[in-house]
Amino acid sequence: MRKSEPDAPNTETPGSAPPAARPEDAAPTQAANDLPARTELTPEQLEELKERAAKADENWERLLRATADFENFKKRAARERLESAQFAAAALIQKLLPVLDHFEMALAAAQKAEGNHLASFQAGVAMIQQQIKGVLSEAGLEEIDAGGKPFDPALHEAVSQQETVEAPEGQVVQQLRKGYKLRDRLLRPATVVVAKKPAEKPE
Repeated sequence: MRKSEPDAPNTETPGSAPPAARPEDAAPTQAANDLPARTELTPEQLEELKERAAKADENWERLLRATADFENFKKRAARERLESAQFAAAALIQKLLPVLDHFEMALAAAQKAEGNHLASFQAGVAMIQQQIKGVLSEAGLEEIDAGGKPFDPALHEAVSQQETVEAPEGQVVQQLRKGYKLRDRLLRPATVVVAKKPAEKPE
């Protein structure tokens, strides 16, 4: 009679934890938990998304139109600035044309004049001068009268000094050429001679 084989020894000790689960056993359950839940949009939500998309398209079209309008405005402004610069003097020149006509008539009369007509010629030239001054004054031109005034480097250009006791030092004693301003902008300083205190003679 054959002896029965002894039973395999039980290696588990009382109270010990069961063997750990293998990763592959838990993988399907973990993967299932990681899947995003699929949400169904309600008809109201779909309608809201459609309205937002339509509004976005409308805003985009509006932006494109505004950009095109702005580009057209820049081009038009640049063209107007160029035209303004080219024809800025047109109004002034138009007012000076009659003065030019009078100059030409005065020169023609002087060439044909016989005898003593100097007085009438001088009167005609003086009238033309007043016409020119009137036109330029309307355009904003202002004469700088420097005679007898203290020297101002912002308005005057001193070309020499003159020793004198008849005027205080630094005063304009002679204006060689008139100066002009266009409103508040200096166009040309007045050319002047400035008084200087005479040097003391040695005793």
